[in-house]
Amino acid sequence: MTAHKKYNNLQVEIVDYKPAHQEAFKSLNEEWISTHFTMEDSDYKVLDHPQSYILDKGGYILVAVYNSVLSGVCALIKMSDGEYDFELAKMAVAPAVQGKNIGFLLATAIIERAKSLHASKIYLESNTVLKPAINLYHKLGFKKVAGKPTPYARCNIQMELVLK
Repeated sequence: MTAHKKYNNLQVEIVDYKPAHQEAFKSLNEEWISTHFTMEDSDYKVLDHPQSYILDKGGYILVAVYNSVLSGVCALIKMSDGEYDFELAKMAVAPAVQGKNIGFLLATAIIERAKSLHASKIYLESNTVLKPAINLYHKLGFKKVAGKPTPYARCNIQMELVLK
């Protein structure tokens, strides 16, 4: 299944991840994490090896291309905890194009992908200092939930989206 949707009024295309996107996937995420927090071992594992940590385990990564430039990424990580089907993770938009609705388009596309896979619940972890991201998640219908164990020291909020 290929995501290849063009949003004409924005010159944004949402496409499936290819190995050629790995460096951008890593650098976009490193940029936002390093701006607000500290990169952690769990970040490096996923960002250095998205094929084995996300894709080979039944997950997906979508990429936003804005005016022909790779400008955003978002992952859907398969979960096996019995409660959630996927985790929305590693969403990043280049600072130069933030505020252009690219994060919303990426998140909407990743949620649509989860729905197409018959997912019933999506989980995410974030930090409340990331106000635009938290506002986006609320706008998409995510609700705050209490505490699953997390590998990230920076996580201070966990949310879920019920699809069914």
